Amino acid sequence: MKILKKLLVVFAIIIVVAQFFGPQRNEADMLSFEPFFKDTNPPEDVVYLLKETCFDCHSNVTRYPWYAKITPVNYWMASHVADGKKEFNISAWNGYSIKKKDKKFKELIEMVEKKEMPLKSYTFAHSEAKLSDAQIAAVVDWGKKVRLKYSLAPKPE
Repeated sequence: MKILKKLLVVFAIIIVVAQFFGPQRNEADMLSFEPFFKDTNPPEDVVYLLKETCFDCHSNVTRYPWYAKITPVNYWMASHVADGKKEFNISAWNGYSIKKKDKKFKELIEMVEKKEMPLKSYTFAHSEAKLSDAQIAAVVDWGKKVRLKYSLAPKPE
């Protein structure tokens, strides 16, 4: 029993000390959204949806809830955001080729239509990010218009 007590005390000390350390936060300037907005021209309702459902994980700007300061939650969130940005980073939009932009929109449309995005783990904590059928239709319609624009764009030689 003494060993169990000692292990619990050591574990508690580790947890307390870990609270003073954490991953780097994903906090940049919101101006990084402008090239994406200018290029894709989303309607106002879609802009709102993007900000509420996509940008936290798919841009260089994350709005952190209060519990994001708690270890190990902060490491889980940092990993989640890094994975999201690796797949699709709105803040890096200008660095994408037309072919890559079109591919990302194809994936966006597919994932939103299948209700795979936003992730259930995100909507669990952010119920406002759950998309209605009308909101899904608005995002998909906008995505299809953007894809049409890219299909008509001159291809680099």
